[in-house]
Amino acid sequence: MEDIWYHGSPFELETIRKGSTITQDRNLARVFSHKPTLVSIADDGTIQHNGTLPGFLYRVTETIGPDDIVPHPRSSMEARKEWLTCRELRLEQIGPTCIIPQEILTETEIQQLQQIHNHPHG
Repeated sequence: MEDIWYHGSPFELETIRKGSTITQDRNLARVFSHKPTLVSIADDGTIQHNGTLPGFLYRVTETIGPDDIVPHPRSSMEARKEWLTCRELRLEQIGPTCIIPQEILTETEIQQLQQIHNHPHG
């Protein structure tokens, strides 16, 4: 797997621990840097979230092999978006991230998403 892997965090890091979340979606990693508890990805790829913290975007500097990651078992996103690391990995900071106001979910949108999540079949 030669692709670029990303991690987003509100903390300044040099490594991530085993069990950390990484993704090949740079924009999704940027959103994760804001520590949201709710993330919504529209069919057109638009991401909205309820994160509130400024953060940092990172690139994993080590080669990721098939034994280094597993699909996130509790991800609500489409397959292969969110992965968990099986070992500690070194990072390189790409830069700070800022919250984009248009991405923030409104209270109404949060309630609608929570209703769908709590009652997925109707």
